Amino acid sequence: MESEKETKPPLPPIIDQLKEYAETRFKLLKYEAIEGSTSILASVITDVVVVISMVLCFIFASVTLAYFLADVLHSNWEGFGCVALIYLIIAIIIKLNKSSIEKPLANIFIQKIFKR
Repeated sequence: MESEKETKPPLPPIIDQLKEYAETRFKLLKYEAIEGSTSILASVITDVVVVISMVLCFIFASVTLAYFLADVLHSNWEGFGCVALIYLIIAIIIKLNKSSIEKPLANIFIQKIFKR
């Protein structure tokens, strides 16, 4: 008779369903988090590869331009100096327009992070 008293009454089916729902919901949230983080990571990796490729292309194009100008001006230092001057002018223009450049870049990064 004591063994009958010690056993708990069976849980109503609704409680079992709620537990199963909670477990399923937790698994779904976990899988969604994994999907989101892996897609962001993949996007960042591809963007880094593209940026590195563009930087290398830019560097080689700069050296090529410098040698071309050196050939035209018949002086290596004048050719490389002209390229340096071009970059200095670009840097000054970017510095003066910094606020108008930052907002669109921030928006692009935000869209990249929250992209589904």
